[in-house]
Amino acid sequence: MSNMLRNLLVGAGIAAVGAIGTKKAVEYFQNRGEEEVVDETQGDAEVSSPEEVAYATVEASSVQGFLDSSFGDAGRYVPNRSPKIFDYQGQQYMVIWAFDNKQQKNQMLAFKYTDSGRQMVASVGYTGDKTDYNVNLEGTPFAVNVDGNLVTSGQSEAAGVNDVDFVLA
Repeated sequence: MSNMLRNLLVGAGIAAVGAIGTKKAVEYFQNRGEEEVVDETQGDAEVSSPEEVAYATVEASSVQGFLDSSFGDAGRYVPNRSPKIFDYQGQQYMVIWAFDNKQQKNQMLAFKYTDSGRQMVASVGYTGDKTDYNVNLEGTPFAVNVDGNLVTSGQSEAAGVNDVDFVLA
């Protein structure tokens, strides 16, 4: 499993800091801050139960490079919260929170990695005045928490919020 996560990082051009770590999924998704770096001398951890997530702590500057190359507009998106790059129950995901300099709003971008490539499964733009989203998480164990509402699919607008979270549904 850690090899699949490492392949995701290499393919996205994102540099890991330390080894792959594991923790209970509930705790991982509740943490809005940066995960603790696992000492490389310990080697990559492997999950031991379906309730655990394998995760990578990454260099913020390499996330900027991913955003610039993915969207073709250098500096448009600037990370503003620690990303979540993880493997949960055999599926790999990357979630990035960034400020969109073009549209002047915060953005949460979630990607699922499959054998056929990267698929955007959630895009949520938000300010204190308005939230807009396009979410396609049906068939996954995840949802986007928008002001206490768990969104698993749909495209709509809602009242403004200060933050959104990628959570277990």
